[in-house]
Amino acid sequence: MEERNLSMKEAMLFSQRIGQLSKALWKAVEKDWQAWIKPYDLNINEHHILWISYHLKGASISDVAKFGVMHVSTAFNFSKKLEERGLLAFSKKAEDKRNTYVEMTPEGELLMEEMIERYHDTPHAVIDGSMQLRSLYGKFPEFMDVMAMIRNIYGDDFMEIFEASFKNIDDRFTEEKQIIHAASKQ
Repeated sequence: MEERNLSMKEAMLFSQRIGQLSKALWKAVEKDWQAWIKPYDLNINEHHILWISYHLKGASISDVAKFGVMHVSTAFNFSKKLEERGLLAFSKKAEDKRNTYVEMTPEGELLMEEMIERYHDTPHAVIDGSMQLRSLYGKFPEFMDVMAMIRNIYGDDFMEIFEASFKNIDDRFTEEKQIIHAASKQ
């Protein structure tokens, strides 16, 4: 552990600032997220598990819990509900009998693809709140400092999964598809 050369005041101000800003941002994200998934009768935990399963293709429950920043029992219990709905399937691997794995079913994949296609059908305060920065700088904020903090808290494995999921999105969805989809709505 690094030596701490900061005052109590400095530490407290930083902790309170990051806490208050994180809470405010999370409430906006949560509201946007819930509006997006409401028509599909999913809660945020269920959607997050589907999202992780969709991008990681056969993740263990432990990986889902770690990347979903939830307890293993939460990941397992919500995954069971998704299995009952026919959206996920549980499995074991011959070389790894100790871990339980989840994979998207074809029905789950269809649901995720529909949800992705309909993403712009709901309001997104977080995107709207970022558009001025995007207009000014030509891109959305990148959060490099926050990502470095998260890496120090959760480790390299978490960040590797984080980056892999976004690479999957980048590879799967091209700007052309998004522009075509937006044009078809007009």
